[in-house]
Amino acid sequence: MANFTLTPETWERVKIKFLRKYRDLTQADLSFSSGQEDQLVQKLMTLVKRDQKYIEFTIRKALADPTGNRL
Repeated sequence: MANFTLTPETWERVKIKFLRKYRDLTQADLSFSSGQEDQLVQKLMTLVKRDQKYIEFTIRKALADPTGNRL
């Protein structure tokens, strides 16, 4: 179970950061529906070839500073 909760608004900010860091990702790759955090983590694990711990850490870090540019 994911250690965070996303809303469509917060995901938009995090998604921008992922698109900047991982330039080979597309908007379609990063689609998200509320309540689907676990599926999002699984999809990101596959797309960026990282483990669950890294993906969750990265998302929580992005959520901590939603207006900043760093991921």
